[in-house]
Amino acid sequence: MLEKFKKFWSLKDLRNKILLTILMLLVARFAAHIPIPGIDVSKLEQFFQGNQFLGLLDLFSGGTLSKFSIVLMGVAPYINASIIIQLLTMILPKLEALSKEGEEGRRKINQYTRLLTVPLAALQAYGMMVFLSQGDQPLLGTLDFTAVFSLLVVGTAGTIFLMWLGELITQLGIGNGMSLLITLGIIAGMPGAIRNIAVVLDPSRAWSAVFLVAILVLEVWGITFVQEATRNIPVSYARRVRGGQLVGGVSTHLPIRVNVAGVIPIIFALSLMLFPDMIGNFLSQAQTPWIAESAKAVTKFFQNQLYYGIIYFALVIGFTFFYTSIVFKPTDIAENLQKQGGFIPGLRPGSQTSDYLKFVILRINVFGSIFLGLIAILPFVLKAMTGINTLVISGTGILILVSVVLETMRQIRAQIAMRSYEIS
Repeated sequence: MLEKFKKFWSLKDLRNKILLTILMLLVARFAAHIPIPGIDVSKLEQFFQGNQFLGLLDLFSGGTLSKFSIVLMGVAPYINASIIIQLLTMILPKLEALSKEGEEGRRKINQYTRLLTVPLAALQAYGMMVFLSQGDQPLLGTLDFTAVFSLLVVGTAGTIFLMWLGELITQLGIGNGMSLLITLGIIAGMPGAIRNIAVVLDPSRAWSAVFLVAILVLEVWGITFVQEATRNIPVSYARRVRGGQLVGGVSTHLPIRVNVAGVIPIIFALSLMLFPDMIGNFLSQAQTPWIAESAKAVTKFFQNQLYYGIIYFALVIGFTFFYTSIVFKPTDIAENLQKQGGFIPGLRPGSQTSDYLKFVILRINVFGSIFLGLIAILPFVLKAMTGINTLVISGTGILILVSVVLETMRQIRAQIAMRSYEIS
């Protein structure tokens, strides 16, 4: 690993890429620590720490929500816009055709994603303001039109600024810019999380700390294993005569990742779980008695960690199957194999190959969805067992961190290999 880093650093263009990436990440973290005036940040941080769900939402924003910084929504609106556009691409024929037009089509789709990010950022910023203004002790107090408009402008501009930084990293630096911004926020929150755990940890219960460390090590190993695991399906190519020469006749494999959906199902489930709590807090102040009582009942129901965890787990599993069915199309894969003269040994090209791929991805999804569901609810399970909030140092945070590190290392190895071919 050290030798690869030395080789990477010795190449000027790659060194400039990594320096640019570091600079952009530092700028993003500097912006995350500039608070918007008019709110008690200490009370806001305590509020987010006391709510596991809001803490998870703060995790995806890189800690900017709890600090109420000028980039308070983080890159969450951009991620949501990307997911929406990706789903629409699978549904709308025009967008699907555009996605197949190569680089020009991808450029247009990226532009649509940026445009959709703007209203989503404004909407999410407004929703967060309304949420923090509700309750017996509102954190934002009474907001007039000028204050609401200012917060909307700042929140939207902050997201656009982070989106620009992330795209600069993706185009001119190393790794995926949006993923690195989220990962940096997770890493930045870890020292504070470890400090909070050390403060509340009872010395007479030292076994809790040992247990947490063991779970963390096991979790990192498990995530690395699953993220790198693939199901290799053997594929053979028939011999063909092309240009007077005999080509083909080789055997290879079709790799299918165990975790095809990545962290997207958790983001889907998290977004859906946001609405009951927000709507419940908003409607609890309604003048109609039955509406207010129903809203309070919904809020109380979702405050029960057992019910919350079960629903969250089920949603992650459901969204894993749903998203995989959107991005992994066995019929298209079977058709492409047939066009290229490839086939799976023992199976006829076409519908039989497609049915086999559907069966394989179904079995893989059973394991992958349960794994994602367990990772999602792990912080809630650990809190119930130890009484310690481990949101940042376990579960989704570690999944994102490990996944981004593995993906970045793959890009670094690919860059080094490409330069090695050029030199030779």
